[in-house]
Amino acid sequence: MAAPPEVTLKDLSGKWVMNKTLSDDTDPILQMQGVNWFLRRAISLATITLTITQYTSPDPPHSTHIDIAQTATGGISGTTERRTLDWEVRGHKDGIFGEVRGKSRWVGLGELEKGGMEEFLRTGWTDEGGGAVVQSWVESVGGGWTAEQVWGFEEIEGERYHARHVIVRKGDDSKQARLVYDFQKK
Repeated sequence: MAAPPEVTLKDLSGKWVMNKTLSDDTDPILQMQGVNWFLRRAISLATITLTITQYTSPDPPHSTHIDIAQTATGGISGTTERRTLDWEVRGHKDGIFGEVRGKSRWVGLGELEKGGMEEFLRTGWTDEGGGAVVQSWVESVGGGWTAEQVWGFEEIEGERYHARHVIVRKGDDSKQARLVYDFQKK
């Protein structure tokens, strides 16, 4: 189901299911990130659900927090992400990707790098929110890869969806994918 107009980047709280028909294949990215074939195959067959809780911390500087619990078909627990949109680097031990460190922030589309693959990160978004999107950057500790994501809303086939544009880089190689999510409920 497309995202209703009252659901915005300022409050993504709710359940979201990856729309595999509208999303790009994630296998090349997962392979670059060192995920084994068996797990990649399981991910490709599973329905991926994100349960998102978004809130603003009560203490200054009142940062936005986005906590995401991922589950796969049958309630199998996946990755839990806790993002603070303040562009401070934080470490995390991920069940799929291992040790990573990353940072996230609100950013205007005009502030994102231009040219090359970065154009993929900058384009396709709706104009809502004054052009602000969420940018996330993650680096594998020991895996040799980085992943950059931009989150926003896109109009696809006349419907409004939450989407993420992802670029993963390892050495001189890079892969990109668009992930599209159906809104389920608050």
